[in-house]
Amino acid sequence: MTGQPEVKIGTRGSPLALVQARAAAARLEAAHLGLKTELVVIKTTGDKITDRPLAALGGKGLFTKEIEEALADSRIDLAVHSMKDMPTVLPDGLVIDCLLEREDPRDALIARGAARLAELPRGATVGSASLRRQAQVLNLRPDLKLVSLRGNVETRLRKLDSGEVDATLLAVAGLKRLGLLDRASGIIPADEMLPAVAQGAIGLERRADDRRLATLLAPLNHAATSVCVAAERGLLAALDGSCRTPIAALATLDGDLFLRGEVLAPDGSERIATSRRGSPDDAERMGRDAGEELKRRAGPKFLAALG
Repeated sequence: MTGQPEVKIGTRGSPLALVQARAAAARLEAAHLGLKTELVVIKTTGDKITDRPLAALGGKGLFTKEIEEALADSRIDLAVHSMKDMPTVLPDGLVIDCLLEREDPRDALIARGAARLAELPRGATVGSASLRRQAQVLNLRPDLKLVSLRGNVETRLRKLDSGEVDATLLAVAGLKRLGLLDRASGIIPADEMLPAVAQGAIGLERRADDRRLATLLAPLNHAATSVCVAAERGLLAALDGSCRTPIAALATLDGDLFLRGEVLAPDGSERIATSRRGSPDDAERMGRDAGEELKRRAGPKFLAALG
């Protein structure tokens, strides 16, 4: 690969996004000796507006729109995304067929004097911008007070340290990548709180007709991660999920593919769950089937309230 022209990699500018983009760049350069990469920081709508909940602004595409426009216009060659931020339908001409190995998908509790949600004092204030986390916390602890808490990982930790909230929830994957896992007071088991769809997974997006990038990325794809994420995103697609819908899912491989999924009322008053076990070859179909079941059981009135 010596003499190969640069690969321009588009990324958000948050500390976590940069860590993830640098990891992707390092793997590309290690896989193809002589290949040079360049990071291009792109500010997204979601980064610019931090004083309102994501759901009020239009959902997941807020963190991807400007980056995908740069990719479509060939200003960058590759985009690095947290897969939990990605809509299930990509813009025409763009594909994600390379996922890096997934980090721990669970959520972490950060609180003073509490390692578990059950240990938080009655009426404690929990800060989170995620409707999924808010609904799950209220389902488990309806006595807690939930408030919206936007900003990157460091900003949310500062707000916790200043006493703005008593506790917050963050992805274990993000804390580990930033070297901040020691801030977690406890890791919440997936049996207690299912994570967001594709949480902990990093996707590399390219133009569908860019065969050179397809060849460069092929060795980086982690097959097990791709299977699990396909199942989870299949479920999300069937539910037409967005940031306005509290949906959680987690797929794991133990020979078979095991998928768990749930949808919740935003106030945590209702939780509908399902699971599937089957062949990894049927990942997306399994996910869609589970999502369709949740959709049927929730009913139009329930889902209308979510939307």
